[in-house]
Amino acid sequence: MNKEIYALQDIAAPDGICFGCGSKNANGLRIKSYWDIDNTQIIMTHLPDEHHAGWPSLVYGGIISCLIDCHSNWTAMAHHYRAEGREAGTFPRIDCVTGLLSVKYIKPTPMGVPLTLKARIEGEVRRSTRVICEVYAGDTLTAQSNSIFVRVDVGHLAKTAHS
Repeated sequence: MNKEIYALQDIAAPDGICFGCGSKNANGLRIKSYWDIDNTQIIMTHLPDEHHAGWPSLVYGGIISCLIDCHSNWTAMAHHYRAEGREAGTFPRIDCVTGLLSVKYIKPTPMGVPLTLKARIEGEVRRSTRVICEVYAGDTLTAQSNSIFVRVDVGHLAKTAHS
């Protein structure tokens, strides 16, 4: 029997509206993140559209940063679920936000090449969790990040944002 594999976003936030990862955002990137085959890191692939260019035939750095941000956030959330011995999508829902996004652009990222992002936790899963993410265009490492994601109560977050 074939077991279907679903993206973390589709399992844990099927109603998501985020520009980078929201399944319900018709104008967004709609990235999909998955556990790798060894269940050690989170991977995703994305082929930027022509309108995501920053220079002729190069991907805009802000799109790369957005991909890293959302994919790394899902990496943190997936590890929080795992640390609690739960499957993604079980209740109560786990949410994280970006505390620090640090992106190092190593080489220009070409358009027309599928990008692969590989992310993993560095250290322990805590309220503030460090995520390392690498961006590959084919076999070439073009960007990497060392960022912090913070577990939050989304209801409280929304209230504090409007006060």
